[in-house]
Amino acid sequence: MVLMVQKLSKLYHKLENHHHHHHRAELDVLSASLQAFRSDVSNCLSQLLSSNPNPGSEILSFPWIQQCLELLPLINKAFLKLVKHIDYPMTSWEAASLDHYLNYGLHVLELLNSASSSLSRLSQARLSFAHALSLVHNSPSMAIEHLKAIQPQSSSVDIKGLLDKEDREEKFGSCKERIVNEAMVELKSIGFWVFGVVLASLSGETKPYLEMKQVIAGFNTALLIDVIDSCVFDVLVEKGETLKEVKELNDAANCLVSAIVAGETSDAAAMDMEGKLGDFEKQMEVLEKQVDALFSKVLATRNEGLHCVRQRKQ
Repeated sequence: MVLMVQKLSKLYHKLENHHHHHHRAELDVLSASLQAFRSDVSNCLSQLLSSNPNPGSEILSFPWIQQCLELLPLINKAFLKLVKHIDYPMTSWEAASLDHYLNYGLHVLELLNSASSSLSRLSQARLSFAHALSLVHNSPSMAIEHLKAIQPQSSSVDIKGLLDKEDREEKFGSCKERIVNEAMVELKSIGFWVFGVVLASLSGETKPYLEMKQVIAGFNTALLIDVIDSCVFDVLVEKGETLKEVKELNDAANCLVSAIVAGETSDAAAMDMEGKLGDFEKQMEVLEKQVDALFSKVLATRNEGLHCVRQRKQ
């Protein structure tokens, strides 16, 4: 009997040690996967920052806005890669995590609509300038009326609901669940940061950016976005820079108005403004197409998530 007890005790300890080592190995794999995700994200952010050796020179320009928006699919791709690598498909997620991911997708769609509205406003301003150019020779006084500078647009992003409960301290049912949620915090922080920068740039005022910073601060954790954000904060808030192309267009309009008022020949100023308007229109078209394409992609991804929800309920 004593021998039997000893054998059972040894077997128990072996099984316990095996379980402990297996659990430790699983944690190591999960940790490595999360680190790989963070590395992918960090590389994407580094490329955005390194594309402008002198950040103040090109930050807040149409090309830089395009690069910021390109982060959204890249980071989401890295996130889905992590989910696949740890073998934890959405159909296995806890209901709360699925809800948070789907809600984030909905917020992104709403923010893309806000970006589209800001672009429409800039498009209307471009049309007004173009009309002014057609009036310069025959009706200069009317031309001046249409050459008013593009003003900052007072806008407010509704930040209610952007900060979900799971972004605070929560208990998770498994290690995989926690890994997914930690990665999701990075996904959200970058997404909201991108829209803060984009909407502030397009509207010409800092409020959307500062509001998004409040949302991100609510995550209560050190984020990969913090390094690049310090550069943007300096340009956008400290220096008060505005969108490069809008500033150039306003300067050209002011020069043309000055030439008309002074009674000087306005041909050179009109030609300069016409050239800037052409460039402005081309870059606007590229950005509008990018926003539309992103909307379709985010909508498709969210629909896949909704399909997972329906599968869970079956």
